[in-house]
Amino acid sequence: MSEGLRERKKRQTRQHLSEVAIGLFVERGFDQVTIAEVAAAAEVSVNTLYNYYEAKEDLVLPPDQASPQRLADIVRARRPGESAARAVLARLRDELRRRDRTVGLTAGFGRVFAMMRAAPTLTARLEDLGRQMTEALGAVLAEETGAAPDDQMPRAVASQIGWCHSLVYSEIGRRLVAGEKPDTIAAAVLELLDLVEDLLGDRTLTYALREDSSRSA
Repeated sequence: MSEGLRERKKRQTRQHLSEVAIGLFVERGFDQVTIAEVAAAAEVSVNTLYNYYEAKEDLVLPPDQASPQRLADIVRARRPGESAARAVLARLRDELRRRDRTVGLTAGFGRVFAMMRAAPTLTARLEDLGRQMTEALGAVLAEETGAAPDDQMPRAVASQIGWCHSLVYSEIGRRLVAGEKPDTIAAAVLELLDLVEDLLGDRTLTYALREDSSRSA
């Protein structure tokens, strides 16, 4: 379905508000900028801003982009014959090769990441987001494998995948703050993913293989 005029205007307004806010946060620090100042700079009322973003942190980490369902959604969409872990590894490699903004490999994101790391509420939000991603993935793995309630394997595998995902973002952030270029970072993190894949081992890498529906039909 194509995007209607109203939806497009709302999306553009949301993007504008976020871009204005992040610019102020990077310049002055997240905790030093008020919602009223963001609204004034964006030339909207405070009430209008709150209609688009419920919390100040949402301006940096919009719920529709920083989703706790990210890992679960990747695994739900995996191909027949592909395991949960390999689906996530494949997505991360693809995003790195494309220098996708999802993994922060865009010009100027180093300053944004440094700003986020300096703000306690944003770092707490990121930590909580990582926990929610792992929990949501564990629930999907338990459902898909038909695991018993006392089976700890789904949570254990989800934790391994969540650790890998967090490690990638942590390494990207560390290198961005150090001033490395996106191409250099992508190459280094792709090498890191190869190492991580070896560390995960066959039991994790073959867990929750997606069945071929054509065979089971």
